[in-house]
Amino acid sequence: MAMLNFERKYRVRGGTLVGGDLFDFWIGPFFVGFFGVTAVFFITVGVGLILYSAALGPTWNIWKISINPPNESYGLGLAPLKEGGFWQIITLCAIGAFSSWALREVEICRKLGIGYHVPFAFAIAILAYVTLVVIRPVLMGSWSHGFPYGIISHLDWVSTTGYKYGNFHYNPAHMIAITFFFTTCLALALHGSLILSATNPKRGEIVKTPEHENAFFRDTIGYSIGTLGIHRLGLFLALSAGFWSAICIVISGPLWLEGNPWADWWSFGRWAEIINGIFNLSVGQ
Repeated sequence: MAMLNFERKYRVRGGTLVGGDLFDFWIGPFFVGFFGVTAVFFITVGVGLILYSAALGPTWNIWKISINPPNESYGLGLAPLKEGGFWQIITLCAIGAFSSWALREVEICRKLGIGYHVPFAFAIAILAYVTLVVIRPVLMGSWSHGFPYGIISHLDWVSTTGYKYGNFHYNPAHMIAITFFFTTCLALALHGSLILSATNPKRGEIVKTPEHENAFFRDTIGYSIGTLGIHRLGLFLALSAGFWSAICIVISGPLWLEGNPWADWWSFGRWAEIINGIFNLSVGQ
């Protein structure tokens, strides 16, 4: 069905969460809604503050521009604009914009009469962001533990944090998250390449069907998850990656500091030897 014909079928009144019919209209192909208005507001204010903060200096180099959180001395209080206040307001605007967009997606789902899978998936990404800039700093008692808004400064923050708090490489939640990230890439590569090979046959051959696709994976890896199943699997893998990333960062600092047992593999090995010895002793008896 052509998109323009489809749009006529769901451009109906109702389904809004807030505002009733006041914002229940479209501008071109875009649904507005109350949360569309709030999203535009937060985006405008946030981007404006980013540009204003960057204009204050000391550089316009896109790689070096950085909007930093307040100093640790401010704790969880408000800081002057030039000393972290910009970061606090921009963070508030970002959360407002992300949440507004998710709620706008909920309203569109209600109009279409479909499930809330898309806004739920987006909510996991929002959770990961809020964990970084709100939940973890609050647990550690200072906004200074939030990440800076900049390219190089952000990468530096990730590296420093990863090595400072128990080392991400030894963090079990980080291991699980990375596994899900890589598996997501693998699933997308398998799915995407299969679709392209099926819909772009050699000259003179017909376009293949889902039956051909299922048969390919049954013959190559012994199992085919199916047309719907691969999308459900992809959603699960992607959301799991974001969720375990949030778990990783929220325990790196608030719960696990330098010298935690996960970073000391020798101690871990010693405990494994002790447990193994006790087990062998009990079996021998």
